[in-house]
Amino acid sequence: MDEKQKQPRKGPSPQESVPPKLQGLHHFFAAAQYSAKGLKAAFRHEAAFRQDLLLVALQGLLLFLLPLSCETRLLLLALGGLLLVVELMNSALEAIVDLVSPQWHELAGRAKDMGSAAVFCLLATFGGCWVVVIYNLLKIR
Repeated sequence: MDEKQKQPRKGPSPQESVPPKLQGLHHFFAAAQYSAKGLKAAFRHEAAFRQDLLLVALQGLLLFLLPLSCETRLLLLALGGLLLVVELMNSALEAIVDLVSPQWHELAGRAKDMGSAAVFCLLATFGGCWVVVIYNLLKIR
């Protein structure tokens, strides 16, 4: 018996576990399914994402109730969308760090803190823009 036959196989080889590359519309629809799966996972497992989603939804309501210019509405909608994107990226970063480094490590903690800081910076920008919008609405009256 040669050396290869003596060792038990430990799961699929890397070539077997990699799905085939899709092209054209198949790639587009597969990517859309992966994105939907990611949004579902974020909603199910990430409280911060659900909170940000609620904030963006409430903002959406306010944007159409308040007398704002089209440009202001678009800017605030874009900031809301960007907030969700950064929160998703932060959640992905945290998941990867937890997978790779289950025990506490200074660099893992630093990476997670930086992801959180990115979300905080965007929340501060988001809030600051709303302060300016409300101030301008009150100043006009």
